[in-house]
Amino acid sequence: MSDDLYKTLGVEKGASADNIRKAYRALAKKYHPDLNPGDKDAEETFKKIQSANAILSDAEKRKQYDAGEIDAQGNERQHGYYREYASDAGSHPYQSDAGFADFGDAFSDLFGARGRGGRPGGEGGQFRMRGGDVRYTLGVSFEEAVLGAKKRVEMPDGKSLDIAIPPGQRDGQMLRLRGKGMPGHGGGPAGDALIEVHVAPHLTFHRDGNDIRCELSVALHEAVLGAKIPVPTVGGGVSMTIPAGSNSGDTLRLRGKGVPASGARPAGDQFVTLRVVLPEKPDDSLRDFMEGWAKDHAYDPRKVMEG
Repeated sequence: MSDDLYKTLGVEKGASADNIRKAYRALAKKYHPDLNPGDKDAEETFKKIQSANAILSDAEKRKQYDAGEIDAQGNERQHGYYREYASDAGSHPYQSDAGFADFGDAFSDLFGARGRGGRPGGEGGQFRMRGGDVRYTLGVSFEEAVLGAKKRVEMPDGKSLDIAIPPGQRDGQMLRLRGKGMPGHGGGPAGDALIEVHVAPHLTFHRDGNDIRCELSVALHEAVLGAKIPVPTVGGGVSMTIPAGSNSGDTLRLRGKGVPASGARPAGDQFVTLRVVLPEKPDDSLRDFMEGWAKDHAYDPRKVMEG
């Protein structure tokens, strides 16, 4: 897919926020790793879709991207010297061909005093300066955000940065890795790496604070008679009892099956909302039974809607 974020999502540059959201959801479902197991191309495309949506769905970031202030990865272009040199195969990834010594010369007139060798900054003849921060966006799955995960980010100089995603990470939260940004000058400390995490939507679950919610389809006989049926959770399938006489819209709780506990934060719960589903093709026996049953047990479920 193209580095043009609009082309990545298949929308025009002037697309509305709603059209961007719809395009992202459609592509996310198509290329989601859960629906394409073992397909590395689909996984890579899914990551690009996430990154594109992270910027275009944010009004301020989209404005910066359109103005050329940030690139397709969300990195600020004003750090031009760093990004230019990092991508220049003929130079060290963090310095110009002339070396960082040029910065000392540039600042010499401002700071006046010179150290040994006529260089500013005193001992060692270099100007001491903290390195700049670098920003990255990182896409993670819903399960990785909830349960925690180990991820790897490729830095502009080709090196890899291993990141621990803590359990319960929220969409848009920032992780700070101290000392993993641009190197300092003249012995100054390195800057930090700021990782903005974006969580992919899930086909089954959605998060509500530290709780997780989902819908569960149940058969007519399971709702009427009650049953013990399997239910998916982010930590794996569990068995849940459906009480006899359950109805669509009834919500059951699975305690402790939401976002895991961390520090003083207790574990969340999973709430399962039932949806009673009739057979695809009701047969004559069911129809005959319901006709006979309705004669003596008629009721009006819409009575509550009457004014």
